[in-house]
Amino acid sequence: MKVLNVIGNQKLTGSIRISGAKNSSVALIPAALLADGVTTLCNVPDISDIDVLEQTLTYLKVDVKRASGSILIDTTNLTNIKIPKKLSNKLRASYYFMAVLLARFKHVEMYFPGGCQIGSRPIDQTLKAFKLLGATIKEEDCLFTIDAKELVGTTIELDMPSVGATINTILVSVLAKGKTTILNAACEPEITDLALMLKKMGAKIKGDGTSKITITGVSTLNGCNHDVIPDRIEAGTYTIIGALLGNYLKIDNIVPLHIKSLTDKLQEMGVNLEIYSDYLIIDSQNKLTATDIKTLQYPGFPTDLQQPFVTLLTQVKGVSHVEETIYENRFMNIPYLNKMGANIHINNQTLEILGPTKLKGSNVKATDLRAGASLLIAALIADGKTTITDIEHLLRGYEEIVEKLTNVGAKIEIKEI
Repeated sequence: MKVLNVIGNQKLTGSIRISGAKNSSVALIPAALLADGVTTLCNVPDISDIDVLEQTLTYLKVDVKRASGSILIDTTNLTNIKIPKKLSNKLRASYYFMAVLLARFKHVEMYFPGGCQIGSRPIDQTLKAFKLLGATIKEEDCLFTIDAKELVGTTIELDMPSVGATINTILVSVLAKGKTTILNAACEPEITDLALMLKKMGAKIKGDGTSKITITGVSTLNGCNHDVIPDRIEAGTYTIIGALLGNYLKIDNIVPLHIKSLTDKLQEMGVNLEIYSDYLIIDSQNKLTATDIKTLQYPGFPTDLQQPFVTLLTQVKGVSHVEETIYENRFMNIPYLNKMGANIHINNQTLEILGPTKLKGSNVKATDLRAGASLLIAALIADGKTTITDIEHLLRGYEEIVEKLTNVGAKIEIKEI
């Protein structure tokens, strides 16, 4: 088992370069199966989620080559076989294979997807889209068997602007007959990134980045080369760290618009930020103002930054409130923060945070990916040593996190116990 040991209270200076977006990459890689031939993705993060996707590609007889941030995907020998539970339950994004295999072969068999246990996370909106396009679905013991004589475009109004359902509806529609219109679509940058790659492959998509997306189906798609956008959640996480410990810390390779909801809030609190075209400089301040946030779909405050941001709020003077509207089980980091000295109360889906409180090193557990980030930030600002267990969750989403933080002055190491 791997653990993360952190010695807190080290000022951070230098530059951290942001990797390619995890949430884009996990959709782009399955999307490559829609094309005949070779697709090359660059700026792909070297994280365990990508390893799982590579295992699935290999299982489907796809030729995969990885080297220095790139992944080459050759679908020449792609075979449509049942995806076993041991692969699908490792990763929520596994269900993107449902859409691409259904689109290409009109048949798919796979088990319910896994991932972090941060809420019920149903796939009903994805299945709704499949049915409206003409598919029939059978479920038995979490095994989905999905068939379609043909997929025909139609209007699909999502009950909520789900990122996963929007992506799956795009993926399954690009090879369908006729026109598909997605209403109440999610607007996240990762969806725009996916649409851009699919357009390079020959897909006809309009309205990506808005709540109404139209797709006109084509008969075939071709491989392409595509650069993954920078990871806005990684950028936001390191920016939050910089707000607490930065000594003119540079966060490089960012899209400022993608993290505007965070940087606007930080500036409102009194954080010293200088924002440029593709990087920012951040300097920690002793006196920050308490604030309230509510997680919302993009361009609102992202749920994936809620847990890291809560750690920041433990260090500001006054009472702050955080309302989580996306996932019902995203407060599993709170008992561990309180164990370290935070003063946080949970009331249904709202947190009340009283600060500032001095945090002390402790033994804590990363219950999910972003909870792990929250606890890592707490460890970086705490007195003494903190040991974080179950860090496999953290390594799913942050490429070379130990190296990046060590290079700017953190005292942090992974140990095998």
